[in-house]
Parts: sequence; C-alpha cells; structure tokens
Amino acid sequence: MVAPACAEPGYPRRPVTIYVPYGAGGLGDVTLRLYSQKLAPRLGQQLVLENRPGAGGGVAAKAALANPRDGYSLFFCGSGMAISMSLFKTKPFDILNDFTQISTISSLDELLFATGASSPFNSVQDVVAMAHKDPGKLTFGSINPGSTQNLTAHLFKQTTGIDAVIVPYKAVPDLITALIRGDVDVGVDYFAGFQPVAGDTRIKIIATTGVRRSPLLPFVPTIKESGYPDFVVKTWQALAAPRGIPDDVLKLLNHAMVEAATDPEFREWLVKYGMSPGGSTVEAQNIAMTQEVKKWAEVIQKAGLAQVGTDGVR
Repeated sequence: MVAPACAEPGYPRRPVTIYVPYGAGGLGDVTLRLYSQKLAPRLGQQLVLENRPGAGGGVAAKAALANPRDGYSLFFCGSGMAISMSLFKTKPFDILNDFTQISTISSLDELLFATGASSPFNSVQDVVAMAHKDPGKLTFGSINPGSTQNLTAHLFKQTTGIDAVIVPYKAVPDLITALIRGDVDVGVDYFAGFQPVAGDTRIKIIATTGVRRSPLLPFVPTIKESGYPDFVVKTWQALAAPRGIPDDVLKLLNHAMVEAATDPEFREWLVKYGMSPGGSTVEAQNIAMTQEVKKWAEVIQKAGLAQVGTDGVR
C-alpha cells in the first residue's frame, strides 16, 4: 500500500498535468478540454493536458504514476479502463489499486441499438424472437473487439440467451454504412456515434441501454423495460489520482470537480452529444469502478474472448 504524501501548503501552486490515454480530437478528449476550462479557475491554476495514447491506457497511466503523488499528476480515465483490466493479459497498471477515483466529469447514459430502415426489427422483442427462430443467423455490428460497444453486444447475447454473430468494424461510419445496406442486422454505438443519422430515415433506433429513456429519444424504449430488467450499460469519464495522494488535496480536487460539472455552458454542450454532467463522491466513484471491473470481467470470460497483450498481440 502506498503511504499518503504530505500535502503541499497552498496546493495547487503550479499547473496540474492530466495524462490522457486517447489521441487529440476524439469525443473524450474534446469533452476534457472544455471541462478543463471550467475546472482551472476553480483550482486557480492552469491544467496541462498530455495526450499519451496506447497500451489500453497504459502509456498515460504509467506517466501519471511515474510522478510524485502530490496532486500535480492526474489520469483521465473512464469505465472503459475496467474492460482493460480483464481484456489485457499484460497489465501495465491496475485501475483499482494504483489509482483512486476523484470524481466523474460526465457520463454517457446509454448506448443505442439501431437497425436499417428496411429491417423487420422494430423492437428488442423482434430481435430476440428472430434469433430464437433461426439461431446463428442474426448479426450484430460494433467497433473494435473488446470495446464497450462490442462487449455490450456480447452482454446482450448472454442476457437473452440468443445465438448471434458479432461483426467488428474499424469505425462507426463503416458500421452505419453496413446498417443502411443491410449487411448487418443490429448496430451498437453511442448517441454521439449515431448522431449524424439519428434523425435520418435510413436507420431506426429501436432500444437504448440506459436506466431510463433518453430525453433525446423519449419514444425509444430501454432494453431494461423491454423484458430484461438487469440489462443496463452506461459509461463515464472521470479523473483519477495515483493512490497515495494527500487526503486534503483529494478533497479539494473533488470539490472543484463537482463544482465545475455544474457549469451551464458545459452542461449544455454535453446534452447535445447525449451525455450528462458528472459530479460524484470519491467513495461512490471508487465503488462504481470496482463494480465495472467485475461486470466486464464476467462478460469477457463468458464470451471466451482471448486476452491480448498491451501490444495487441493475442
């Protein structure tokens, strides 16, 4: 166990660095940059973002862990890190034991299940009925094996007991094209991914994975209300600190983060992309991450997904 560091009087006295496990320009990166503009004034210091993609978050995590545990080096993480814990055979870091969660920044409250406009599926019940009638014929499309989207399709198979083929795509536009052409029966992605065609007549959104219906899609039922009450998938973005950060610094960061998430401009921007503002206690966020690690470990094991090394080699 790492002993807590001594708090520096008047923290923070200099810029705070956030190590980001994604490349610049993606939704997570853009969200963090806007959020940082709201968080910096509340800390009274500049926030420096260091994009270090690679190794399932390992490059950025190791960079954060290499610095003193004094609150000046933070890690931008999310529930996707819980997947890395079980998916990668070689773990460059342990999100539960190497880090303590500070607070959420935002959450993506659901993923969407979509079909092509000419598809016979109008509901989750239609999908399950066809899968039982003709086992092995149904196809699900998602990006990247091991992604939250991909594992959500696996979780749906496990929850409903259906036999279906999961087809991986390199990017969401490829998945959308496949749905429109009828190459795949059901596609799984976030609202932000499907947003360019969400109001289009070429695809249909038939279900969401949230706890309740999305305010952006109030007429679309959740999978939970469609007969599978335990089926809920949502993700979040958060900041974590290397374990051992002084308690008073941790509390200060948590307070500033929760406050920053209430900024009206930030909240309005999130809603446009199907997200909700964050803000959580340290304790609640650590529990949430622990639960996510357990949940996805079970899905990965049941799906028989081969673990991969952090270099992507199976």
